[in-house]
Amino acid sequence: MTYLLGEKLHFDWKVVTITIASTLLLMVDYYHKLTTHKYWDRVILYLIVPLIIIILIFRENPRQYGFTFGDWKIGLLLTAIGILLMAPIIYYLGHGNPSMQDYYKPYVAGLPWTTFLDLIGWEFFFRGWILFGYARKFGPEALWLQAVPFALAHIGKPEVETLSTIFGGFAFGWVAYRTKSFVWPFLIHWFIATFIIIVSAGLI
Repeated sequence: MTYLLGEKLHFDWKVVTITIASTLLLMVDYYHKLTTHKYWDRVILYLIVPLIIIILIFRENPRQYGFTFGDWKIGLLLTAIGILLMAPIIYYLGHGNPSMQDYYKPYVAGLPWTTFLDLIGWEFFFRGWILFGYARKFGPEALWLQAVPFALAHIGKPEVETLSTIFGGFAFGWVAYRTKSFVWPFLIHWFIATFIIIVSAGLI
């Protein structure tokens, strides 16, 4: 609770914590290199740190933030549908867009584990911690709220990809919201990231 120009304001301290911490974590990721590989940085910043906050500060079970398989039957179905829908789109973009090829070719080494490590924390951060943390306060509006920082975090990547991320972020969020789990959007995203690198590198 605080006062501003005589008006009493009430804040949900967990929403405030998630908002400030997630913003700072994104900035640290952008400006600093903590380990020898960026994907390890993202495991630390986007998976381990939020889990520490959930367990030690919020005193909650990570399952409440999508750290579970949730409705795994629907999750498997949506994952399969997502992969089938995205595969031809990725194939077209990877072969037909020089900016995608120039950006992603250097990332071939270490696949698929580099993309696994890069995205496991990334997806928990957006589709677990932020999505379910906000959903308690804002309900389904959290689907759009988490998609905004997700899209902004793509700035610097190929334009065609970045422009789509507000909608892709919503779609990933919806899968997590529907299944109560970040695992299934993670699997879809893992496939997308791995496949776009393979296609862009001309391996298929």
